[in-house]
Amino acid sequence: MPASERIKNIVMELKSHAPFTLFGALTGIFCMLIFKGLAQDTSHKIFYVFHPAHVVLSAMVTASMFELHTKKPKILIVILVGIFGSIGVATLSDSLIPYMGEALLGMHVHVHGHEHVGFVERAHIGFIEAWHIVIPAAIVGSLLAYFKPKTKIPHAGHVLLSTWASSFHILIAMGGQVSAWKMGGSFCFLFLAVWVPCCISDIVFPLMFTGGKIRHCHH
Repeated sequence: MPASERIKNIVMELKSHAPFTLFGALTGIFCMLIFKGLAQDTSHKIFYVFHPAHVVLSAMVTASMFELHTKKPKILIVILVGIFGSIGVATLSDSLIPYMGEALLGMHVHVHGHEHVGFVERAHIGFIEAWHIVIPAAIVGSLLAYFKPKTKIPHAGHVLLSTWASSFHILIAMGGQVSAWKMGGSFCFLFLAVWVPCCISDIVFPLMFTGGKIRHCHH
């Protein structure tokens, strides 16, 4: 497929995903309003429920897209594509973009009251801080994709899970100090945290290894 046509397809996918991502971001803000008084430790624990779950579904979609566009791929290659595609993008989506938003919005409340923790703990980099949960989650998702590749349901699911993981990441930093400014800014970062990274994970990353046309997972 020519590069221009591939870019055109990717742009079309981004536009098609925008309305559902907008809906996801709204559910994230709704979640934050309901649980705004939650203790930081509890928000931290919930983050490490949604983040690994997001990784599982992201690995399923990434590995499935790769497998559906590759003739008889080897299981090891499918697993590696699923692991690197899901962990890299889920870290960007659930941790790095929310962390950047928190810094720009002036959220400096630290978990457990420790002010001198490192970047990994402040940004909650899952595959390092909780590697024993996140990496196995990526392997499980990749294996499920290898034996039964699916894209539609896992994609919709992991968009929502990513939004909720990002929401609780922000709640940790917010520490109950809610304001209209923080909520409005959080909505913008929730949208960006899901829209671009998830489309990269599900569409761009797998097709880096293939020459086929995109099978539109949102149809």
